[in-house]
Amino acid sequence: MKLLHFADAHIDMANYGRHDPETGLPLRVLDFLKSLDTIVDTAIAEKVDMVIFAGDAYKDRSPAPTFQREWGKRIIKLSQAKIPTLLLVGNHDLSPAIGRAHAIQEFDTLQVPYVKVLAKPELLSPKDLWDLPVQVIALPWISRSGLMAAMDTTDTPLEEVFSNLELQISGWVNAWLKEIDSSLPTILTAHASVQGAMFGSERMVMLGADLVLPASLVKDNRFDYVALGHIHKPQDVNKGAHPPVIYPGSIERVDFGEAADDRFFVIVDVQKGNTKVEWRKLTGARPFVERRAVIRSGENVTEILIAALPKSKDLDGAIVKLTVEYPREYDSLIDEAALRKHAENAFEFHLVKRPQTEARIRLSADQTVNSLSPLDLLDQYWHAANADPSDADALQKLAREILSDDNENPDDAL
Repeated sequence: MKLLHFADAHIDMANYGRHDPETGLPLRVLDFLKSLDTIVDTAIAEKVDMVIFAGDAYKDRSPAPTFQREWGKRIIKLSQAKIPTLLLVGNHDLSPAIGRAHAIQEFDTLQVPYVKVLAKPELLSPKDLWDLPVQVIALPWISRSGLMAAMDTTDTPLEEVFSNLELQISGWVNAWLKEIDSSLPTILTAHASVQGAMFGSERMVMLGADLVLPASLVKDNRFDYVALGHIHKPQDVNKGAHPPVIYPGSIERVDFGEAADDRFFVIVDVQKGNTKVEWRKLTGARPFVERRAVIRSGENVTEILIAALPKSKDLDGAIVKLTVEYPREYDSLIDEAALRKHAENAFEFHLVKRPQTEARIRLSADQTVNSLSPLDLLDQYWHAANADPSDADALQKLAREILSDDNENPDDAL
C-alpha cells in the first residue's frame, strides 16, 4: 500500500514577522499552511492509500478558532477525496488536565468520514481501517506523569519508576504483536522519543520529560514501517535496515535550531518485509540565517559585523539573527541602523548583543577549589556571572544529569 507520512505541523507557530493584509493571518502561519497544502495536494494527486499524521497539529493545546479552521480545511480536503487519514495526538495537542478535550478532538466528535483520531494506545485491524490490508499499532503521546498517576510508585527510586514505565509500554506493544495477522503489513505510529534518535533544538526542553521508547522495540522486524513524530530533525533511526523508523521532521522550520535542516514528508511503499521510503523535500521553506561575531577591538566594528552576514541579496525573505559578543565599552560602536540597512530584504532581523564582563569567583577564606564539587563550583559561577536564576537552575539541573550519567557509565564518559 502507498502511505504518506508527515508530523509536527505546528501551523500556528507565529513567533516571527507580520500579518498578511489579505487574509489577516500571520505571514509565518502562511508558511506552515503552504507546506501543509503541498502535503495534502500530493496525497490527493498521487492517490495514496492512507495518510498518517504523527502528532502536533498546533504549537499549544488551545489553538485559536482561526487556526483550527485552517487545519480543518486541509483535513476535510483529504476526507472529501476519500483518503483514509489517521491523526495521532501529540504532546502539543494534549491538555494536561484530565477530562479536557485535546486540540484535534472535533474530528472524532463529528465523526468526519475517512478520518480517525488516535488518542489512546491501541491496535487497529483492517476492519478499523476502512478494510485496508494493513494493521496499525498506535502510541499517541504518553506522559510520564500520567502513567505514574495510575501506578503505585511509593518509595520507588525515580530511575526505576521510569524504567518500569518504559517496560509497561513495551509490554503493550509486544502483546499486540502477538495478535497481529502475520500475512499483513504492520505499522507502528508513535509520537515519542526513541533511544538513539538525534535531537534538534528541542533537546534541552525535553530532557527529563520524555518517555523514551527502546530502540529494540521500534526496530522489531515484525513491523514493516514505523511512522514517528515529536522530534523535528528528519532521520531514519534504523537506516539501511528493516523496518524503516522514520521521523520526517517538522513541516516548516520552527526556530534557529532547525536552520541547517531541510523540511520533508515521506511517501512509503509499505510491503511485508520490503518497505521502500521516498523522502519528499518541501521546497520554499523559509530560510533561517544565524551568524555570530566577536569584537576584540574598537576598529572597523560595523564593517566586521556586516562581513559576518551573507550578502544582502542572499538574505531575501530570511529570518536572520546576528549575535555579537564584545567588551561592554564598545557598545556605542555598534551601528544597528547600518546592520538593518544591510538586512533590509530579510523577512525579519534580530540583533542579539552580548556585552562581556569579567566574572571572578571569590571563595571564602575557609574554602578551596579542591574542597568543592564540580556542581558547587558551577553554582558559584552562575552567581558570579549574574546569570538569570531560572536559566541557572535549568543549567544546574542539566549538569547534574550529565554528571550523574557519567558516574553511572564511566566507560561512556571516557
